[in-house]
Amino acid sequence: MSEYIEHDQQGLSVGIVARKNFTFAAPPSEMVLENGTRFGPITLAYETYGTPAADRRNAILVLHALSGDAHAAGIHSREDPKPGWWDIMIGPGKGIDTDKFFVVSTNILGSCMGSTGPRSINPATGKAYGHNFPLVTIGDMVRAQKALMDHLGIEKILAVIGGSIGGMQVLEWCVRYPEMVFAAVPLATTTRHSALAIAFNEVARQAIMADPNWNHGDYYQGPRPDMGLAVARMIGHITYLSDEAMRHKFGRRLQDKSDFSFNFDADFQVESYLRYQGTKFVERFDANSFLYITKAADYFDLERQHGAGSLVGAFAKGKARFLVVSFTSDWLYPTYQSRAIVKALKKNGLEVSFCEIEAEWGHDAFLLPNTRLTSLIKGFLERVYTEIRQQ
Repeated sequence: MSEYIEHDQQGLSVGIVARKNFTFAAPPSEMVLENGTRFGPITLAYETYGTPAADRRNAILVLHALSGDAHAAGIHSREDPKPGWWDIMIGPGKGIDTDKFFVVSTNILGSCMGSTGPRSINPATGKAYGHNFPLVTIGDMVRAQKALMDHLGIEKILAVIGGSIGGMQVLEWCVRYPEMVFAAVPLATTTRHSALAIAFNEVARQAIMADPNWNHGDYYQGPRPDMGLAVARMIGHITYLSDEAMRHKFGRRLQDKSDFSFNFDADFQVESYLRYQGTKFVERFDANSFLYITKAADYFDLERQHGAGSLVGAFAKGKARFLVVSFTSDWLYPTYQSRAIVKALKKNGLEVSFCEIEAEWGHDAFLLPNTRLTSLIKGFLERVYTEIRQQ
């Protein structure tokens, strides 16, 4: 680790970090996916921050949302100073204090950010998997993460933390490996998508598949479906914001003009912003990964998969302490969905704290600076850390 460490308003940075790779499930020991397919080898990209305790019982697993990656904190180099996606939360003295905790951040199976996904090379053909990549589930992603934890010698995870699709993985961890998870922090998430959430994902997927460059997923040797992916990102980005956030940020203000263009240029600031977001997204993300990950999120149904239709039954084997957090302006995963989680946990006699945080920025609020969220997570982790050390 470099000695290069910078201050920010929340505390210290973890400094320069490096991405690592873990590969497993090579033939003939492939992983059997939930759809029955035998698949391997599998590579997961991950980063670590902080120092593991001798017994590894200070480990925290951080899980990202749809388009995130393993780079959750610090920077990769002085020449690449972009901080990780949750740098505001992870570091010395921050909400997830790396002076105390050993933090593991992993990229999910099916992504395009270092882990095995549709863009990866199929060793059997020497070409990208493309449409031959199998459909994976949230459960498959968690089982791959379990293999990584085993590789790192972590038998008990102090806390699993994540928001949105990362929060789905947190819940899956708690019901799939209850003996392994001491505490859990699901943020702005749900146990299953509503019809509204599925609808937005389907429209976004159709935007990609309608792009003639998509070519049924086999576009890696030619032009990419950039327009379809950009539109998909624009659709998704709308769901991450709130009406209040968009009114405050854009209103009906025009973009670099005093009157309407009377054509189909981006007249309004919000139009220009969405086009910019779409353009930037295609520079770093893969269209097929977007399809696969959104489908995995739509398939996720904790009640059906673990509780025979009952959310209370799904958590029946749970043992973790929970901090569940929702945000007032999140209409993608509204607070009533978090309250349903809390109710089911309490009916199982599990220890659970719940907080609905007043925030105007919509679903993305958990990724933005918020002193209350930081304080909640910091206090919760310190309490469970004290508790596990006394065992």
